[in-house]
Amino acid sequence: MLRAFILAVHVLLAFMIVLLVLVQRGKGAEAGAGFGSGASGTVFGARGTSTLFSRLTAVFAALFFVTSLTLAYVGTRASAVPTTLLERAAQAETTSAVPSTPPPPSTEPMQAPANPAPAAAPTGSAAQGAPAAPASKP
Repeated sequence: MLRAFILAVHVLLAFMIVLLVLVQRGKGAEAGAGFGSGASGTVFGARGTSTLFSRLTAVFAALFFVTSLTLAYVGTRASAVPTTLLERAAQAETTSAVPSTPPPPSTEPMQAPANPAPAAAPTGSAAQGAPAAPASKP
């Protein structure tokens, strides 16, 4: 809404500048005044037209530059909220298509498992459930 208002003011200022430049007399207009066309500038006075129109042109030009900079600033700001249906659909698609990231790999060194594979079963009487005899020293 703000962008549309500033753009409308910007276009209006551009048309006003064009009209003011076309209405102003150039420097060569004084030469034609000697031949009888000098009475056309008497509405604002002999010098009044160039002063009034040149001041209005300067004011409108300054406002035109301000609106140009404002439109450039507003145009470069990213809109956080999608404004059209297509933008909303694209935003919904990108959020659903992004997979969750796996946790980062561990930086700890690899360790041996706490319970190694069981050793081979003993043979003889211990294998049958009888208590093993203590080994004697010779």
